[in-house]
Amino acid sequence: MAAPTPAAPLSVDRSQTWWARVLRLGFAALGLTALILVPIESWDNPGFTLADYFSYFTILSNVAAVIVLLVGAIAAPAGAGWQWLRGAVTTAMVITGIVYALLLANVDVNLNIEWINGVLHRTMPIVLLVDWIVFRPRFLPDRSWLTWLALPLVYGVYTLIRGPFVDWYPYPFIDPRGQGYLSMTLSLIVVFAGMALMAFGVYWLGARSPTPAPPHGNRG
Repeated sequence: MAAPTPAAPLSVDRSQTWWARVLRLGFAALGLTALILVPIESWDNPGFTLADYFSYFTILSNVAAVIVLLVGAIAAPAGAGWQWLRGAVTTAMVITGIVYALLLANVDVNLNIEWINGVLHRTMPIVLLVDWIVFRPRFLPDRSWLTWLALPLVYGVYTLIRGPFVDWYPYPFIDPRGQGYLSMTLSLIVVFAGMALMAFGVYWLGARSPTPAPPHGNRG
């Protein structure tokens, strides 16, 4: 097993300060509120189902983001396993934000309340990315970015298996009904390549060489 990559030694310490915990708790509450309000507002819609709701990558990644922020606010773990999970969820949220901006901004994804749409597709991805940059992991397993790609890969497999049974797909680029499997596969290859770049970018931001801390005697 590859040795963990060292990162900023002070970042995890700062993440345990009261202001970091308060900010994480506040944004977790914001994300949770948005996630809860969507099914409440959509309950009378005959086409709405909880199964479909929890089959959106946006919803799943935001649920994970809320959990990461809550745990970070309450416990702020520093272990390599937790930092790997933080990176995986941050990658999923970056994917959510960028794919929405590039491919889905003008597509109906059943988030018709603008502020909720903004929270889940813009605010929360930025929050997770900033949290990752400011509070860089102390230890990060090498090549973590490759394993983070398992999340969107598993999601894609789940969507393509479930889709024919319910005759429903959450996003146009992973819907073979109108474009055929060949065109869809080519689109997915391009999208997945972009996701790989995003995952590597998140990894680089977390594992890059930190600025050396000043000596204890020079804090003047």
